[in-house]
Amino acid sequence: MFEFIRQHTRVLFFVLIVLIIPSFVFFGIEGYTSFRNERATTVAHVGAIEISQAEWDAAHRENIERVRRQSPNVDIALLDTPAMRSQTLDDLVRQRLMLLAADKLHLVTGDERMLRLFRQDPQFAFLRNPDGSVNKDILAAQGLSSEGFAQRLRQDISSRQVLEGVEASAFAPAAAASAALDAFLQQREIQVQRFDAAAFASQVKPTEAQIEAYYKDPAHAAGFRAPEQVDIEYVVLDLDALAKGVKLDEEALRRFYTENEARYTTPEERRASHILIKAEAGAPAAEQDKAKARAEELLAELRRNPSSFAELARKNSQDPGSAAKGGDLDFFGRGAMVKPFEEAAFALKPGAISDVVRSDFGYHIIQLNAVRGGDKRSFESVRPEIEAQVRREQAQKRYAEIAAEFGNTVYEQPDGLKPVAERYGLELRTAKGLGRTPAPGATGPLASPKFLEQVFSGDAISSKRNTDAVETGSQQMAAARVLQHQPARQRPLAEVRDLVTAALVQQQAAALARKAGEERLAALKAAPADLPGPRVTVSRLKPADGIAPAVVDAALRAPAQPLPSLVGVDLGGQGYAIVRVTQVLGRDPAAGDPANARSQFGRALGEAESEAYVEALKRRFKARREGAGAAPSAAASAASAGG
Repeated sequence: MFEFIRQHTRVLFFVLIVLIIPSFVFFGIEGYTSFRNERATTVAHVGAIEISQAEWDAAHRENIERVRRQSPNVDIALLDTPAMRSQTLDDLVRQRLMLLAADKLHLVTGDERMLRLFRQDPQFAFLRNPDGSVNKDILAAQGLSSEGFAQRLRQDISSRQVLEGVEASAFAPAAAASAALDAFLQQREIQVQRFDAAAFASQVKPTEAQIEAYYKDPAHAAGFRAPEQVDIEYVVLDLDALAKGVKLDEEALRRFYTENEARYTTPEERRASHILIKAEAGAPAAEQDKAKARAEELLAELRRNPSSFAELARKNSQDPGSAAKGGDLDFFGRGAMVKPFEEAAFALKPGAISDVVRSDFGYHIIQLNAVRGGDKRSFESVRPEIEAQVRREQAQKRYAEIAAEFGNTVYEQPDGLKPVAERYGLELRTAKGLGRTPAPGATGPLASPKFLEQVFSGDAISSKRNTDAVETGSQQMAAARVLQHQPARQRPLAEVRDLVTAALVQQQAAALARKAGEERLAALKAAPADLPGPRVTVSRLKPADGIAPAVVDAALRAPAQPLPSLVGVDLGGQGYAIVRVTQVLGRDPAAGDPANARSQFGRALGEAESEAYVEALKRRFKARREGAGAAPSAAASAASAGG
């Protein structure tokens, strides 16, 4: 197909002109203009600076790609939400605001400072060459030139200067910091009485009308929706699939066995003892002659009485590691000893004693005690291993040859996967009820977000044509075709009646629990009394076991005077709780060093003042969004959906 295009470029160019020009004549350029206008729509202002819909869309796509690179398994649908898009626009407004403020405040970053920061800041280490220059290859991989990177870095340094002074100047007086920390880190002794919704469930009998009303309430509709699902057929090109089609040749198998004999042979090991008389290679000749003569004397004695080897080694060997063990060196293989020693040891038969052997350490007398290993497994015994290895090697070679061809075939025959399955001997598989995110326990392509993204693309669902072949693992590619698509739908009441009833019972039981708790709270305020529960100490740093965070928070917010203090806590669907504060204690010891706590308080204060300063800058430079709930453009949505 691609060869045809190359050979008929001029013809295709003429056809495109014939098709495109009339479309402008008959339909006008309104659609094109509309698209351009949409992309040029201003979504925010920072002074005279405009932020367009196109900039917003591009920034949002960049954010999604950055998250996807860091977390490949993340569900893209969770990132392309109105809330996330709104956050992206807020970030854009803040960036433009900091640049404008830096310019108006004359916070200029010079070349010398920028270069010093680049060479010293650890966060730029991966971008630096050994000579301190910028790595242009890494920048190019991120779509940046060195000039573009320098401009971004200069802007970033200048922008940070706007807030650094505010954060650094934040000051927390000792008295104010101590008072704030005392209140935040204090402990309180409390009693808690719970009114659990579960205890009231038996008193609830929802009517049919209540069940139907609960089901139809828009606030509950999301809980009874069936997610979007597809049924697909798919093929997987990987080593396992290709290995099944490999035809084994007997001669090739036996040749592999011969060429890899060492793999199927147990290495031979020998156990020997020795007597060493030291004489290093650089020692004087007289010293070496004396050592050799002593070794020959011992050898002569051993020839007369071989059984005395261990005793002579203990008395005469100058090897401190083995002498005490009668010269025993235990088992060793080839390459473990110096060459002369190894050659002599591997030439002996068990029980034999060598002649005097010279090495760099001195003169040895060696006795071979035992031999093990050296056995070779037969071809038939290792045949299954060889077949598996040969299949895998040939499958790897085949995969490298046809991976690109596989993708082209899927694309060129888009109406089904049977042709590609038959061509490469692949299994045509099916999967039902797939969602946009991998199901728990999914494996292979079905666990690949990239694969599922292709399956749920608009074209795959609407045309039911083959998806592109995508890489779903190491040496694994897959392509799919949607057989049936089930949009997200509201499940009928008959299908979810049990779920609706359970939710309604919990809601009504929680209402009864809340009513009982409020009545009890009113009674305690009228006639103070202890609660039935034990007294426990809680703090923000160390909540007690079994006590809900909402209860701890309410206890620490309750009035400290007069004591005891009572407060009710609505636990939503779980019920209700009454908290009785009996004592206000000092700081929790878990808070650690007071100086460190004060430092943290100072940083928090600096951050709060910085945010207040940002809000002041927004008012000063008239930063505003043009419709805070602006919907994503069609182009952005399509780009996000397509990845």
